[in-house]
Amino acid sequence: MIEIKMPRLSDTMEEGAISTWHKKPGDTVAVGDVLVEIETDKAVMEYEAYQAGTLAEILVPEGQNADIGAPIALLDDGAGGPAPAVSAASASSDSPERKQPTPVAPASASSSHTLAAADSSSANGTANGGGVNGGGVNGGRQIASPLVRKLARENHLDLSHVTGSGPGGRVIRADISGLLAAGHPATTQSGLAQSAPVVPPATAAPANTTAAPAALTTPAAPGASAALTAPAAPGASPAASAAPPATAATPATPATPGAPGAAAEADDVRGTHGVPVSQVRRVIARRLAASAREIPHFYVTAVADAQALMDLRATLNSQLTEAGRAKVSVNDLLIRACALALREHPDVNVSYGGDTSSIMLVHDRINVGVAVAAESGLIVPVIRDADTKTVTQLGAEAKKLVALAAERKLTPAQTSGGTFTISNLGMYGVEHFTAIINPPESAILAVGATTREPTVVGDTLEPRYRLRYTLSVDHRVIDGALAAKFLQTLTSLIEHPWMIIA
Repeated sequence: MIEIKMPRLSDTMEEGAISTWHKKPGDTVAVGDVLVEIETDKAVMEYEAYQAGTLAEILVPEGQNADIGAPIALLDDGAGGPAPAVSAASASSDSPERKQPTPVAPASASSSHTLAAADSSSANGTANGGGVNGGGVNGGRQIASPLVRKLARENHLDLSHVTGSGPGGRVIRADISGLLAAGHPATTQSGLAQSAPVVPPATAAPANTTAAPAALTTPAAPGASAALTAPAAPGASPAASAAPPATAATPATPATPGAPGAAAEADDVRGTHGVPVSQVRRVIARRLAASAREIPHFYVTAVADAQALMDLRATLNSQLTEAGRAKVSVNDLLIRACALALREHPDVNVSYGGDTSSIMLVHDRINVGVAVAAESGLIVPVIRDADTKTVTQLGAEAKKLVALAAERKLTPAQTSGGTFTISNLGMYGVEHFTAIINPPESAILAVGATTREPTVVGDTLEPRYRLRYTLSVDHRVIDGALAAKFLQTLTSLIEHPWMIIA
């Protein structure tokens, strides 16, 4: 039996999500067959079989995540031998099954048989079965988020009939809002849940199976009266100590701030609904949060007279159109200009090895990343050796990469190895913004719109195109003066654009 493991499909990949299985258990697999489509932090990629056999078991279903190197399926190659002791629970990287379920304490020996049976039923129906970690509505496997599992245990909720709206049918917090609102623990005036005291086995009251059988065969509801478990007071009559019927529930009190009921009410007021977060979006959130938190960003802004640049572009595009070739954009010209400025200032084309490193990495190749707002999230395809390519070559390559990013078909080679990034929001009318550095790079240029503004030229006022851009640098390796010199060179190229295409 062969373990098929989650591969590393990009240099920044830490986990992958199963997008689509192309084979099902029992199918014959040949070398080169596409087994599965895996969603990485940058694209959805096909993974081919390197060995032949029969797909024996799928360990990680569609919509679930797994760490790099974790088994995702078992392939029977006919060699025999027992299957490895591996399950989807141990492979999924963020699903609750990666954690062992909380053990349920066994019922006391002196407790009544019916009460022990009720506790066992509760444990099997919610913590290990009933939909949280076991059988679903049709006996299939049902999973829930760690928060849902915790709330289910605390509130004795049966999730076997709850339909999950999370990735892969996972039960999330929003799916149980109604259950929590209907039966969350009663609260005291201070807003804290009041739970029944635990009775030592020696003083536990005997079960009254004839007076209130329903109360003894149903798990006690959270916040129910302490009379269900508390011993009878000395001298009290049997009737006074008998447990009330299970239907005599404690009247509900208003939800306290921070309680599950309050959250459900707030969600109702806001009209909230859960939307699954893609693997790309999760990685973007993690990496950019780390960048903003760990890298001391320093910002330098400059403004260029872009009239000559716009005139040159108009002339170029007119001639390209006559020749039946594709036009060039302002962004194509800026990619070339940045590449030339990096060639002149190689100390901006660097990476920092971290606080424990004694070296700074200076990159001899100039690979410019272009931030693309794809539907799945921000993607940065990389144009390698941008300083050696013409503007038309850069434009053609950029258009190809943007199209692949939109279709989520970029390869690892097309999204790795960047040394500098350009983020352009000018097409949306944004005049100025700052961007977060894309590690391990040390600089990113945020480009605004090219707009016509009144400009003083000599002693006259003329409408001319102006362009604003802000350079974000890692202040640990790039000083303010170096950043300013880089922008000075870039501004000179924009204002004398023939140097860009020379």
